[in-house]
Amino acid sequence: MKTVKLLSILGCMLFLTTASTCHHDDDDDSSSFSNNQVAIAAVNTTMLQGNWRITYYFDTDHDATVQFSTYTFTFGAGNVLTASNGNNTYTGSWIVTNSNSSNDDNPDSDVDFNIAFSNSAGFAELTDDWEIVSRTANRIELIDISGGNGGTDHLVFEKN
Repeated sequence: MKTVKLLSILGCMLFLTTASTCHHDDDDDSSSFSNNQVAIAAVNTTMLQGNWRITYYFDTDHDATVQFSTYTFTFGAGNVLTASNGNNTYTGSWIVTNSNSSNDDNPDSDVDFNIAFSNSAGFAELTDDWEIVSRTANRIELIDISGGNGGTDHLVFEKN
């Protein structure tokens, strides 16, 4: 009887030791989270500096850049987004968030650039959670693949 208990205890200890040394590799490691936080901070810093304009907007099947070409965009503190052309001013919001994507090759691709305009029909097209394709100090390129019709939208902001 003592031998059975001793073997059971030793078996449990062996199992626990083996289980604790196993390595489970998943997409939610701390380095990916850390890289995303760095990317989010970098995008925020870039966008808060200066005024921006849309230099390219492709809406699913046509170039719609002209719709926004006269507007200056300011990405302000407190996530306030302002679009103004001297005659009209529209206010929305913006925020950069972790999208929890599994793409580890480009930290910016794991980050969403969210834009929301609620009271302007003309700017509703910009309201979306955009994927960051590329970013420099003077330019950010965004993309969105529509879940509804499968179309792809492209949006490029450049610093004035």
